[in-house]
Amino acid sequence: MTAIPINEAALVSERAASLGIVRFVGEERTYWRLMIRGSVLLLLTLGIYRFWLATDQRRFLWSNTELAGQSFEYNGTAVELLLGFLIAIAIIVPLNAVMVIVALELETLELASLLAFVQFALFGPFAVYRARRYRLTRTVFRGIRFHQTGSGLRYAIYFILWWSAIALTLGLAYPWAQASLERYKMGHTFYGDLRGSFEGAGWRLFVRGIGLWAVIVGPFILACVVAAMSVDWSAVVAAAAQGEDVVGGIEGINPEFYVAVVLMSVAAGWLVITAALLYPAFQAMMLRWWTTGLRFGGLEFDSRLRTSHVYRAYLRFVGYALLLLVAAAFAWWISGYAGDFLGVERDSGSDQIVQAILWLAAYVFIALGSSAVYQVTVKLGLWRLAVDALDLSGLGTLESVKAAGRPASPFGEGLADALNVGGL
Repeated sequence: MTAIPINEAALVSERAASLGIVRFVGEERTYWRLMIRGSVLLLLTLGIYRFWLATDQRRFLWSNTELAGQSFEYNGTAVELLLGFLIAIAIIVPLNAVMVIVALELETLELASLLAFVQFALFGPFAVYRARRYRLTRTVFRGIRFHQTGSGLRYAIYFILWWSAIALTLGLAYPWAQASLERYKMGHTFYGDLRGSFEGAGWRLFVRGIGLWAVIVGPFILACVVAAMSVDWSAVVAAAAQGEDVVGGIEGINPEFYVAVVLMSVAAGWLVITAALLYPAFQAMMLRWWTTGLRFGGLEFDSRLRTSHVYRAYLRFVGYALLLLVAAAFAWWISGYAGDFLGVERDSGSDQIVQAILWLAAYVFIALGSSAVYQVTVKLGLWRLAVDALDLSGLGTLESVKAAGRPASPFGEGLADALNVGGL
């Protein structure tokens, strides 16, 4: 075999970098084996293995993502995730205990619920930001790590304020909220000493998504307006002031209110169904918008992601989920005969115990199975689609990057896991 001269090899590498080659090279069957083995070990360890499974998933995804012929590395460990989770639990459990004690002393459960909501609303986005910091500092490319600065508390405050605006505007503020939050995250994201930024505009996302919003939310708002107009509110206020039955007063004063209630019920059903059906289209739109807004100095991103490919990933999940439901139906059918196979009298206490055990086994099988299927068909599928659809320009920017940053504490990752707001 003829060796390639060093200068020619350098030219080939430079050419690959200038083309912005990025691809995912992992095999799905390997990920299937990883998830099946992980699901079994999750069952045997009562869920403790999830820290090792998450680490294996990240190593697989990172190491099989190539940029200009070089792979990313994930050097986090499962022990770090476990320790971060234990530290978070050591903080959350006493706080919850204090809230329960205060609620019992004041004899009001509403206060406990309110405090729990405030805790989740504040700690949730804080944990998400800190978890992102941990994952970035465990991500390495060409021997240089990513890292993140900024305040998790400030991000949490921004998050709460923006989502309050989203709620008040019935979702219309969402594009500007996402643009603002992404600017904060990317503005504090670094690859070595190269600072990131986000150039995505809220109004662009608004223009792209207003049609989806109108289809999903529009009918529900219209139904609410019609229902409100069908009520004689002056009569309702008068009935409430006199301590009378307000609902009965509405029904007696305005029989058309029944029609409005039915209309609102139908509109609510429409909202749920259309949201589920159009979610893949929304996700594809968000991925394209987010990708095209990313910057690292002169490095720019673009996306060729197709909505139909995202739908295909979700349809695969639905197909596997239906197979799991068929397996559950078979388990339900065979559980009725389990006592006969074991020589147990029907409808006896032993027969009920056997059926309960089979039902529990079927539930665990479906829960773990659906989670594994979702990770392979949707999570891995979208990762592969997003990576393979990337177009990059300005890769020469990375050649002058110098190492900077240091590993972050796993506390944020553990807190996100404890609050169930974590992710890959």
